[in-house]
Amino acid sequence: MAPKRIILMYISNISGHRSAAMAIEKALKALSPETEILSINAFHYTNPITEKIINRLYMSVIQTTPQIWEYLYDNPSVIKNLQKLKEAVHKFNSPKLKSLFEEFKPDIVACTQAFPCGMVADFKKAHPSNIKLLAVLTDYVPHSFWVYDTVDYYIAPSEEAKIRLIKKGIAGEKIKTLGIPFDPKFNKPVEKYEVYKKLGLDPGLPTILIMGGGHGLGPINAIVKSLEKIKMELQAIIVAGSNNKLYESLKDKTKKFRNNILVFGYVDNINELMDISSMIITKPGGITTAEVLTKKIPMLIVDPIPGQEANNARFLTEKKAAIQIDRPENVHLIVESLLINPDRLTKMRESAGKISKPNSSLDIAKLMLGL
Repeated sequence: MAPKRIILMYISNISGHRSAAMAIEKALKALSPETEILSINAFHYTNPITEKIINRLYMSVIQTTPQIWEYLYDNPSVIKNLQKLKEAVHKFNSPKLKSLFEEFKPDIVACTQAFPCGMVADFKKAHPSNIKLLAVLTDYVPHSFWVYDTVDYYIAPSEEAKIRLIKKGIAGEKIKTLGIPFDPKFNKPVEKYEVYKKLGLDPGLPTILIMGGGHGLGPINAIVKSLEKIKMELQAIIVAGSNNKLYESLKDKTKKFRNNILVFGYVDNINELMDISSMIITKPGGITTAEVLTKKIPMLIVDPIPGQEANNARFLTEKKAAIQIDRPENVHLIVESLLINPDRLTKMRESAGKISKPNSSLDIAKLMLGL
């Protein structure tokens, strides 16, 4: 049998969607090294100029006027009004897709974001083919832009997500609850003492990991300032991602703080940093959430983006794997209450373990190789 030929599609090079695609690619290569894989930033491939405009607009909206994004996100009237525009964009992109598919001849196209999924779904409708299309959801609550008749399989993160997809008209047999894909390295044990030693941290102190996603978003300055109010001794790690302004600001400020606080920019050892952390304060992006759950780390959520992150936060808090804090200046109250009550931390770890899907990437890869 000839090796499978698979295209993985995502949007934006600094995003959970890309991380999910890379995780699937890594799992596919581990299971079947001969598989031919092409990973594509679909938005850049089809609309490079528009990509830059949309990315800047999106970042501006969620940082300055998030209520606009909250109104737009999965709004039925907005979706209805955008239908003709969406179809026109897909039709415009169709020749590029046709050329790509004729050249690479994929057996499977898997999309970790709704835009390329819709584009390929409409292409299949206009040009019937044997290409299998997989929609890989990377948040815990699916929205309507994922819904297309020509999607062959939906990879859902949970049974709750499956039920929501069925209510949106997707046949149950098309939905596989395999989880959100993340790098399999997060399942491998870490030599914690070596990490503490490498970072110059004290293994005997609580360690708080603070993150704002790949872009370093959220009220991280306010969170760090709040932590300084905690009377008990602790240490913290801040990952600023690609936010250089935040990184430089924190590097200066943290030198004056009482606690030992390390500041990093974009890193590739988040798995190590998570392993030595007592808890994590973060934005609830889908991939980050899946990684944290598999590590069974108590999660504190501050200032989630309306829409996808707010939905993730609701899912996690309902499952008792996370606590949402509405005011960043109150972070110290929750952190201190958890540190003096280890039973609560243990229960949160247990809750995280119950909803984690540690083998998600490998399970998705197995499904794809078996099609």
